[in-house]
Amino acid sequence: MPSDSPVTPARIIPPAEQPAFLRYLRTVVRNPLEVWPEAIYRDKVHVERFLGRDALFVMDPDLIHQILVEEPEKYLKSEMMQRLLAPALGRGMVTSDGAQWRRQRRIVAPLFRPSEVARYVPQMLAAADREAVRLAALPEGAPVSLTFEMMRMTFDIIAETILAGADTFDVPALAEAINVYLSSTGWVVALAQLRLPPNFPRPGRKRFHEARDYLRRVTADLVAARRRGKSRPDLIQALIDARDEETGEAMTDVEIVDNLLTFIAAGHETTALALSWSFYLLSLDPVAERKVLAEAEAAGAPDRLTPEGVAGLGYTRQVISEALRLYPAAPALLRQPVEPVEIGGVKARPGTQIFIPIYAVHRHKALWDNPDGFDPDRFAPEAGKMRHRYQYLPFGGGPRICIGMGFALTEAAALLAKLLPRFRFEVTEEPVPVAQVTLRPRNGLPARLRHRRTTQTARAA
Repeated sequence: MPSDSPVTPARIIPPAEQPAFLRYLRTVVRNPLEVWPEAIYRDKVHVERFLGRDALFVMDPDLIHQILVEEPEKYLKSEMMQRLLAPALGRGMVTSDGAQWRRQRRIVAPLFRPSEVARYVPQMLAAADREAVRLAALPEGAPVSLTFEMMRMTFDIIAETILAGADTFDVPALAEAINVYLSSTGWVVALAQLRLPPNFPRPGRKRFHEARDYLRRVTADLVAARRRGKSRPDLIQALIDARDEETGEAMTDVEIVDNLLTFIAAGHETTALALSWSFYLLSLDPVAERKVLAEAEAAGAPDRLTPEGVAGLGYTRQVISEALRLYPAAPALLRQPVEPVEIGGVKARPGTQIFIPIYAVHRHKALWDNPDGFDPDRFAPEAGKMRHRYQYLPFGGGPRICIGMGFALTEAAALLAKLLPRFRFEVTEEPVPVAQVTLRPRNGLPARLRHRRTTQTARAA
């Protein structure tokens, strides 16, 4: 649909040509997005060759549907993705394939039904209030890291919903371990492209392993403690109690640890990043900001917002959806065929790296009008009917679509509606999106905090 929005937020500008070998590797370590070729923002498929190995980029929605829905049995999660995630997440739903993945998905799916997600909305709203108290204590114009504030708040929600406020859970330490782990992934990508073994010496390797070991040890201790202690109404207990509807089997403790770590890491990261980018984009667009403020006020925010009010935040969800288009939390899906395949006329052998570059698909010149512009009206109810289902993939697609999508979108809408009427964040540094498994802003979106005095002031802002 046409877009009149004058707002064009930050994006990665691909190089006109690939840099020399060593510069290429340094760039991959710093930010893999910077070596993606410009062709993937305009072509349906594109083959890139590096060190004698083909990488096939697939941007056409019909071809993406072919890979994810029509022929998923012909593909596995790529070796690169396994190197990135399996050390910490083991063989949970994100990293497993085939029967193992299907069994875990069947067991976990009932825990994320809309009725189950709705039970957690009061904890989400309470966490937003606690964050508001922290921010309200800061002076006008105080420097803050927007991304840090959002991650602290979503980790607070994780502690309440996944762990029922477990007093043995060190939130800052776990958050730091996840950050250390993700910040090392550029080297993992570079080693995989060079076909060097995962244990090849590299900067940060010791910290990477220490972070992995800490994450798995702490999570295993939580599960073991729950086995010994009393039942509590949280996701740990739900995973312990869950059974496969077909076989009656429960998850093993190792499977529970694998999936808990997945939910802890992805459950806070995705929402925190969606909120960070949403606040940034709204700071550039006063018209969209006023619409969100008006909708939030009508729903009772900030003080009287209810779970029912959250469910009615339609325009707020449009803003979040557009933020996830411009800055998808997962910038790419990676697959490799287990047999010879043909994708858009390109033949790929087993083991070929196949990239579905979501960041590029979401900014593709043939798929979107004004692809780099911020326009929440793209996600108005009627507009969605004209959009190909597989040109918008912030949570993946097909049978493996993110199981926590409903939780993340509900959480993001609730938190944005609670905080925006109270605060405004003036971003003080042009953000650079960096791919570290997730799409994080380099330096965490430094900003100055502005307090909104009244709802009348907010409407006039």
